[in-house]
Amino acid sequence: MSTLPDHLPMAPTPEPVANVDLPPPPRKATRKIRLGPLEVGGDAPISVQTMTVTPTHEADLTLQAIAAAQAAGADIVRVAVPRREDAEALAYIAEHARIPVIADIHFQWKYAVMAIEAGCAGVRINPGNIKKHDKVALLGKMADEAGVAIRIGVNGGSLEDTILEEFGGPTPEAMVESALREIRLLEDVGFHDTKVSVKHSDPWVMIQTYRLLSQRTDYPLHLGVTEAGPLKTGSIKSAVGIGALLAEGIGDTIRVSLSADPVEEVKAGIAILESLHLRQRGLDVVSCPSCGRAQVDVWTLAEDVQKGLEGIEAPLRVAVMGCVVNGPGEAREADLGVAAGNGKGDIIKKGEKIATVREEDIVEALVHFASEMADDIRRERGEGAPVVA
Repeated sequence: MSTLPDHLPMAPTPEPVANVDLPPPPRKATRKIRLGPLEVGGDAPISVQTMTVTPTHEADLTLQAIAAAQAAGADIVRVAVPRREDAEALAYIAEHARIPVIADIHFQWKYAVMAIEAGCAGVRINPGNIKKHDKVALLGKMADEAGVAIRIGVNGGSLEDTILEEFGGPTPEAMVESALREIRLLEDVGFHDTKVSVKHSDPWVMIQTYRLLSQRTDYPLHLGVTEAGPLKTGSIKSAVGIGALLAEGIGDTIRVSLSADPVEEVKAGIAILESLHLRQRGLDVVSCPSCGRAQVDVWTLAEDVQKGLEGIEAPLRVAVMGCVVNGPGEAREADLGVAAGNGKGDIIKKGEKIATVREEDIVEALVHFASEMADDIRRERGEGAPVVA
């Protein structure tokens, strides 16, 4: 049984209230492909990817960046290949990376050939700037023989001139047509290990485009709002665009494209999946936005709780509530929570009030119980290491 330190008083325990646990949204059926050991599409978990910002030819530096992304939870990483020396470094990178590496190719189809020969798990090509159909067909044949996947990466900012003229601009219909034409080129040579993206910088246009593409093909889809922007605004745009589609069952892999550290992209992507119950969540601190009913400084309290819980690695939702109207009910929906007010806080665990503490003791109490719960989770999993770093 959970116990508080001696200086924090216990309170009577009422009847427990059951938590609500809704299933994730059903996903549209897509064909399954492989990126090295990783499955994408079909019933495979939705994967999170990012892209390194290091010069790829600085192979050891790039591998360090890949390791950092993997540690943050990335399943796939993409590396830029704008120069020949980048392409020449791919074999070393692909051999030593511990997650699938995708070579990002623009303009130079020969670098895609080198990426396939280097053992990359996948190659991304853009129909807008690799325009020779015979070269796309060649890449399809080579990739098929090598067991390498190809992502057709359509971008609203780099559509083919003929497509732009035909559709009058980078419309959803234009981007989908660009993708379908490239799909047909690969299918003509018997290649089907394809995933597709149709990214746009406007989340609403992006949503409409992916909806249309999802109706026209069963290839797995890679979701993203391209050039989303800095961390704060870019995360919001990406959550709107990617989240809306995932909630409709569309999407098999995602990237949050930010002007920020790739690790932040991974964190944002994982948070989107966790919010939709599409990935087992980790530690999640939720708090009320504060209002005239609040009897405690919720903003400061929530920040202090977040800092106090840093290093705890467990799928726990911790609620910080400062309203006597909605606070108790909201806290009961979390694994652990506090309903604060009038100089004190009711600590609620799995729907039960287990303690009442002074306002100044709330953070300590929540950290105490969260640590206990995380330890219990690790023991149930057969893990013996401490949960606090």
